[in-house]
Amino acid sequence: MPALSLRLPEDLDHRLEDEARLEQLPRSEVVRIAIVDYLARRERERFMAELVAEAHTAYADESIRRTALEIAEEGMVTSNEALDITEGRKPGGSRATQPAEKWWK
Repeated sequence: MPALSLRLPEDLDHRLEDEARLEQLPRSEVVRIAIVDYLARRERERFMAELVAEAHTAYADESIRRTALEIAEEGMVTSNEALDITEGRKPGGSRATQPAEKWWK
């Protein structure tokens, strides 16, 4: 395993020491965990940024936007049917505007 050497400000070094003591881990293990967490978070952030950029690009295309809305509307029907069945109604049946009794207290 390659070694890494770094300098830390005293306050950060004390925080690292405290965390290692609390977790009952070697300082190097706490640092490894922190690096893994940081790299995973940065990768997720980059992925989400790419996903958002792609969505913005696609949404600017009228045909893609129209297709997405059609798919969403089809999904609404399916979701509503599933909700009707779950709540004991015939799919597509009427819904009461207010529940007969409150399910929360």
